[in-house]
Amino acid sequence: MSRTRQIDIQRALALAGLFTFLCSCAKGCLLPFLTLYFRQLGLSPAMTGMVMGASHLVSLVWSPLASLLSKHYNKRRVVIGGSLVCSAAVVLVLLLFPPSGENMHFSSCSLSNHSSRPTGGPGDKLLITSKEPETSLSSPGVTVATETTAEEKSSLGNTSTSPHTRTGSAEVNETSRPAAEPSTSSSAGSHNTSSESPAAVARRKRSYLETRQQEDRTPEEVRRFEFLGYLKVMDPQHQLFFLILITVVAWESVWAPLEWTADDGLYDYLDFADASDRYSSTTLWSLLGTAFGAAGVGLLVSQLNCTLPGETPRSAVHFYCYCSVAVLAAPAAVYLPLYLNKKRERANGLLKAMQLVRGSPRALLCAVTTLMVGAAVAAVENFLLWQMQDHGATELHMGLAVAVALFSQTTFPLVADRVSRLLSSGRVLAGGAAVLSLQCLYYSVLWGPWSALPAQTVTCFSSGALWWAVDVQCEDVATPEAQRHVRRVYSALTLHLGGGLGSVAAGFVAERFGVAWMFRGVAVALTVWCVCLLLLQWKTPRQRRINYSRLLVANVSEASDSESEQERDWLDKAMQEPRGKNHCGRKLNY
Repeated sequence: MSRTRQIDIQRALALAGLFTFLCSCAKGCLLPFLTLYFRQLGLSPAMTGMVMGASHLVSLVWSPLASLLSKHYNKRRVVIGGSLVCSAAVVLVLLLFPPSGENMHFSSCSLSNHSSRPTGGPGDKLLITSKEPETSLSSPGVTVATETTAEEKSSLGNTSTSPHTRTGSAEVNETSRPAAEPSTSSSAGSHNTSSESPAAVARRKRSYLETRQQEDRTPEEVRRFEFLGYLKVMDPQHQLFFLILITVVAWESVWAPLEWTADDGLYDYLDFADASDRYSSTTLWSLLGTAFGAAGVGLLVSQLNCTLPGETPRSAVHFYCYCSVAVLAAPAAVYLPLYLNKKRERANGLLKAMQLVRGSPRALLCAVTTLMVGAAVAAVENFLLWQMQDHGATELHMGLAVAVALFSQTTFPLVADRVSRLLSSGRVLAGGAAVLSLQCLYYSVLWGPWSALPAQTVTCFSSGALWWAVDVQCEDVATPEAQRHVRRVYSALTLHLGGGLGSVAAGFVAERFGVAWMFRGVAVALTVWCVCLLLLQWKTPRQRRINYSRLLVANVSEASDSESEQERDWLDKAMQEPRGKNHCGRKLNY
């Protein structure tokens, strides 16, 4: 007879908390600073918003699908370990892309070391364009373009009086002119032909060979080379944008299955041990891990030099810390408590949760609010560090700002009881959105490196209050077993759908009007919605579901003493009556 394996709930929760802490710490080392790295590479705000929006939308679609497939094939542990290792490998590809040289922005450390360089990245040539369109030469109809590098301009200024230099420059410009342009005079054409340099002859010969090869290609080859040629002639900024977009989508594709798969496995494990009420304790470790990672890597990077050995920028430390912590979390995934209950399929749990949200007017208002708050939070996460950097903040200020906001969010449960006595959950939801609008308005008028910290300390009354109101709404519309799926619907609306739409919209607004005006626009939109939300809640009747378990407990405790024993013991009599009949029947058969 096989012995029943004992389940240690405390050990399971400790392992799950450790794994959640390490994964969140890895995210905190990189994700808050990722848009700042894109800015240093030269991406515009609109491009940055599209990249971050694409990552949110990929996670929205792929997370539930990957979790369902891993459960169906019983490969949860393989998926979790593979996500950690593959994400650490894919994210390092972002370090291989060189800066585009356009719209680049250096940190305060780089600006102090490169104050003599007006524009461009390290090692880039400085391009100087003269105000004069062109300069005439001695030969009629021949000009020299004045767009040269700094070294060439100095040498050109020293030898501008040399007749040989004038003739050589005229020959190069004449040979680079299109063939369809006629020569100014026959004498000038014969002079250029006779004194043509070997380099010009080689270029002309190469152009002739490429023309012949283009004529000999098939239509399929022509279309293929036209597409590659279009990518080749694209400016460096758009080339960098598409490379980063592809890499970030691949990175999110391997990271997205991790959280949902581990979450499902842990819940099934606790549900099997009849301890599903302890499931929500891992949420605290997620916030603490992200805060610790952001503050730790910010402090570490701020202590380093601007350039590491091997001409590596110090922003690469964020990627190295992410990979190190992700690989460190892989052994914890081996002992992660997971359980697969094949008898209880929950494939349609999300569909039922969406039906519950759609069937309640107040739940729909909560869903729209979480969608708008998610868009606003994405705008803050993507461009707050840009605003802080413009006012002289370093990685230390940024990391502490992110950590303070997360620590503040964890403190709202301490004051939730007092707040619930004064305000209903609907008004707390509207109040959280209103506080977030005030935070965005404050972010638009920052004046120094530390000026963002006061606004971050009140995050407990914005994001913390919002998620507390969402939990109360989940209890109102769903049974205890379905509450987790309803909360997932709200989190998907906030973190992924709202985050994707908000990232794209905020990027275009920031590029058109600036980051400060983008924050002001977000504040105005949230304020308008808060007023509409209060009016709609006032007009919407409150519908609470009937909690049958509480009703039965209340009926038992409030039972009247005047009830007869015959009414109380009806179940015992009903069970004893067929037993006697069966006994008599057996005697007759004998």
